[in-house]
Amino acid sequence: MDYRLSEDILAIRELCSDIAARHIRPIREELDRENRFPAEVMKVLADSDLFRIYIPEAYGGLGLGSLALCVAAEELSKVCAGVATTYAANALGAMPILLSGSEEQKSRFLPGLASGSNLAAFALTEPDAGSDAGGIRTRAILDGDSYVLNGTKQWITNGGEAKVYTVIALTDPDRGARGASAFIVEDGAPGFSYGKKEDKMGIRASATRELVFEDCRVPVANLIAREGMGFMVAMRTLDNSRPGVAAQAVGIAQGALDEALAYASQRRQFGQRIDSFQAIQFMLADMATQVEAARALTYSVARMIDSGAKRFEKEAAMAKVFASDTAMRVTTDAVQIFGGYGYMKEYPVEKMMRDAKITQIYEGTNQIQRGVIASALIRESASKDRK
Repeated sequence: MDYRLSEDILAIRELCSDIAARHIRPIREELDRENRFPAEVMKVLADSDLFRIYIPEAYGGLGLGSLALCVAAEELSKVCAGVATTYAANALGAMPILLSGSEEQKSRFLPGLASGSNLAAFALTEPDAGSDAGGIRTRAILDGDSYVLNGTKQWITNGGEAKVYTVIALTDPDRGARGASAFIVEDGAPGFSYGKKEDKMGIRASATRELVFEDCRVPVANLIAREGMGFMVAMRTLDNSRPGVAAQAVGIAQGALDEALAYASQRRQFGQRIDSFQAIQFMLADMATQVEAARALTYSVARMIDSGAKRFEKEAAMAKVFASDTAMRVTTDAVQIFGGYGYMKEYPVEKMMRDAKITQIYEGTNQIQRGVIASALIRESASKDRK
């Protein structure tokens, strides 16, 4: 389909496709098997200026917005979602600064993130605060010209590899979620260390680690917005980043569909290619239709964001739910088309199926997203009734 992409975005798509083919595909199985961070690929992406996509020009970026970032994430995800997660998590980590940071904070941190010399990470989740993001326990107590942080963050993408972390912590526990604040914590800060590196089911090329704060001092200048705004900063960040997760899911699904099409044209059973069987044809048709629908919804929401829309949490949640559910269905069907071979690690669809699962879970489970969608629908309906 023709999505009327700009010349700049088409060039980004072609560049990402080339990098994925030349630098990621040859090592994706190794990265997955060894649970290895793709430092060499991150350097290629940085040297290709792909970290600049979502950063405004004033801070060393290209200022191309959400759609461009989605296209890049999708293209990388077609080959390896673990590498794409590592790349996209930088945008997630930078988003609180982009959306709510002061001019001084933007000038101090964004140029390094744009160049790729520094990686970023976003730290909200804790052992007892997953879907219940308001249940965080990490504390930040003001002490002179700094805040003292104590607590643990869990399952943080790019943990241990990033140099810049945006961390949500409680400055006033009595106020619940309204007592949360957002901070920029730099790698090497006194009292900041890394805990367990997770051994994950999928996206194994991305680093996922605990962050441990033990009397960690963070300068007052690193407070984002003001005290009590942390939960709002986090929710705005996730609303803006969810189309990226949807794009990742679209890429995984498209990659699996491409592999299934190629395999079905070569595999022979009962004396003929299996893509001549109507059962396989119908599976491929459904897979392709679902992928195209997910892509259209994802691009539409990204364009909403780029247009300056004030509210898009419902649409962002829809894109994330639909695209991630599609990725799970399509990769499962791809494994089925491969038959017994699809269950073997030497074929890529097995990895794609494992990778797809996380898109239904992280940055808000699909059950939570359906709640977001339903709440928005009810609110919109009540607003119409009042009129």
